[in-house]
Amino acid sequence: MGFRQSRLYGEEMPQILAIDDDEVSRKLIRGNLSDIARVSAVVCGRDGLSYLNTGNKVDLILLDYRMPGMTGLEVLKQIKSRDEFREVPVIMFTGEENESLESQALEAGAADFIHKPLVIPVMRQRVMNILNYFYLQNSLQAEVTRQTKLAERRQEEAEQLFEEMIMALAQAIDAKDHYTHGHSQRVAEYSAQISLLLGDEPQQVRLIYYMGLLHDIGKIGIPVKIINKPGRLTDEEYDVIKSHSAIGAEVLNPIRIRPELMIGARYHHEKFDGSGYPDKLAGEDIPRAARIIAVADAYDAMTSDRSYRKGMMSQKVYEEIAKKSGSQFDPEIADIMLAYLKENMDGE
Repeated sequence: MGFRQSRLYGEEMPQILAIDDDEVSRKLIRGNLSDIARVSAVVCGRDGLSYLNTGNKVDLILLDYRMPGMTGLEVLKQIKSRDEFREVPVIMFTGEENESLESQALEAGAADFIHKPLVIPVMRQRVMNILNYFYLQNSLQAEVTRQTKLAERRQEEAEQLFEEMIMALAQAIDAKDHYTHGHSQRVAEYSAQISLLLGDEPQQVRLIYYMGLLHDIGKIGIPVKIINKPGRLTDEEYDVIKSHSAIGAEVLNPIRIRPELMIGARYHHEKFDGSGYPDKLAGEDIPRAARIIAVADAYDAMTSDRSYRKGMMSQKVYEEIAKKSGSQFDPEIADIMLAYLKENMDGE
């Protein structure tokens, strides 16, 4: 299949630059390649480099070795030293029988090497082979880029759908509790802010945000009459409430695309001193994300109105978190929240 028949370049003919001081060679190149490409020709290496520097589009360079001023090898090395020309294929011509020269040209980046005098069918076939090869290579790269962007867009759409589903679940849980409407969303936002202030990468911040949204999903298994009971809970009712951590982990455990989601649900009521629930973990045995959510959850609980009390003022919340740093809360994470609170109080 010839180059013209393959029509790899579609309606646009490729552009060839011939750099050769021999007039006969330039005429042969023009006369025998003009049906497959647009051919421009110059008589020396400096003119060739000037042609390239003007921004002309070039798909293939035919470069003679023996020329006045600069040799073809010197021109080749300059072409390949420039980022904008490095991928342009170069076929070098020479009338010399010199294996070392051919080796040097190929090492310097030449795509092919043709001996003079030019044999027209050989030259045409070599030129078509190079043009087709590099066109296919560029087309493949373009297709890979296109498919990558398509995959990224699909991933973004899937991520958006995933987040919308999580939001819907969080809102469904919050709807059960008349006293903490919007709690999951706020905890997610506080958790993400703490994660960001701790220097986490964006992907980790987003994951902690998701964990925060679903940290109370286990309440789906808690009777509404207990969740919405006015006044304080009995010890038995409190035990039922505490079971939401284990229930939440069971609900989220089957989600294989984000297995980490269950961490926030199960461990956000663990305490740094080991007195929390459900597993009485302590210190760094508690997953870091859960330690973050624990502070965010407590902050929102203290600042929200409940049936038996009004939300606390900022100064009181600050004092409570400082008091429980090292016992209920990871000190590092508590310090981040305290600094955040102090900054906002100072701005009031």
